[in-house]
Amino acid sequence: MLLPSIETTYLSANEWWRLITPTFLHFSITHLVFNCLWIYILGSRIEPLDGRLIFLSIFFVTGIISNVGEFMWSGAYLFGGLSGAVYGLLGYCFIIELDNNQGRYGLPEALYLFMFIWLLVGYTGILKLFGFGNVANTAHLVGMIAGFIIGFISKYIFIR
Repeated sequence: MLLPSIETTYLSANEWWRLITPTFLHFSITHLVFNCLWIYILGSRIEPLDGRLIFLSIFFVTGIISNVGEFMWSGAYLFGGLSGAVYGLLGYCFIIELDNNQGRYGLPEALYLFMFIWLLVGYTGILKLFGFGNVANTAHLVGMIAGFIIGFISKYIFIR
């Protein structure tokens, strides 16, 4: 089966907005609340230190990249959630704090561990068995990798 391409599906039809809209779709109130909680936790740490523009840039860039990754890997047209952007923000914070003994954002190591384990558990299929439905695991992974890259660029090129 050939997976659809982003260009033939969205870009050639000038439907650029479709690259970000899955970020704002949620299929249950629990999913929305859980994702908003993570945006609040991570955003309230990043925005005061790095500014609103940096926070929004990381959010939108990792949101778009994670959506494109999920679409390209699964071919699914209907998926949603802030999780790709959440993992992008988390990846960014992780890289910035990696060798900073004082912790720039003050996030506990257990939070990173929990989120990394949650990502791995998502790939096992266990979450679907417990009623979480289909999880856009590729969006999580791609968002986190994009956050890592943005964190490396920010940390080592723009020298914090």
